[in-house]
Amino acid sequence: MFKALLLDKTDAGVTAALTELDDARLPAGDVLLGVEYSTLNYKDGLAITNRAPVVRQWPMVPGIDGAGTVLESTHPDWKPGDRVVLNGWGVGETHWGCLAQRARLKGDWLVPLPAAFTPRQAMAIGTAGYTAMLCVLALERHGVQPGDGDVLVTGATGGVGSVAVALLSRLGYRVTAATGKTAEADYLRRLGAATVIDRAELAAPGKPLQKERWAAVVDAVGSHTLVNALAQTRYGGVVAACGLAQGMDLPGTVAPFILRGVTLAGIDSVMAPMPRRREAWQRLARDLDAALLESMTQEIGLADVVDAAQRLMNGQVRGRIVVRID
Repeated sequence: MFKALLLDKTDAGVTAALTELDDARLPAGDVLLGVEYSTLNYKDGLAITNRAPVVRQWPMVPGIDGAGTVLESTHPDWKPGDRVVLNGWGVGETHWGCLAQRARLKGDWLVPLPAAFTPRQAMAIGTAGYTAMLCVLALERHGVQPGDGDVLVTGATGGVGSVAVALLSRLGYRVTAATGKTAEADYLRRLGAATVIDRAELAAPGKPLQKERWAAVVDAVGSHTLVNALAQTRYGGVVAACGLAQGMDLPGTVAPFILRGVTLAGIDSVMAPMPRRREAWQRLARDLDAALLESMTQEIGLADVVDAAQRLMNGQVRGRIVVRID
């Protein structure tokens, strides 16, 4: 038997409860993972609160991230005792996830835990931090250099935004952080932001082309915020889009693309190919300051996840939440 957060759907709605399950209920997979830490990501919050149709099969154990030790394996790449990390692959959506003491997974989904990180640190990073690193890699692939000008990070107090600010600043970029939480300006400056602006400057409908301000953008918000960021990006700049906190609509024009040569780079963390995942984790091990990571992290237990998910969806959480799986 093992403890897990189980989501179920009934005529009365969706329930989320900490329960004990038999190992026989675990889904198919060639690796049995003893989960030591998981996280609470935005997608987990959507699933647990049922604010969006994230879950595709019921019942479901949420948790799109996990870190721990292999207990059993028939996969050629993994053996008992290996330390691994999981991000995405539909786990927590179509396959039982890692907000549980055990998870049965496909070995092809797993990445070795970098030697630089403990399982707790890997989950402090989680999908949010891994996605932020994918965004940074996209900016680099498009040739953005630290001397090219300011880089805008939207949703900056969130998980993706916090890690993106810390990474970009350490790599030498001058970062402008956009947030609706003006009281968190000092927090963002400690992470490395040179300037903090109110998200209201970007959240309302704007002109198709605006004053050129940004050499590049990491956007976790979408909707009008993304459209305005595109309209303010300098000639030849790149915008990495990875989130939809404001909305999944894109109410803009093609003007930034055809008149300024702006590139909109979509960032997918769920199904990203393994070489890119390994590169992202290797770069995180090299470029993310462990002290800054700890400063943006809070730890909770598995029993606290439902309440934390409500706070996350109500905009009452900054940075990263690590879930200790006792």
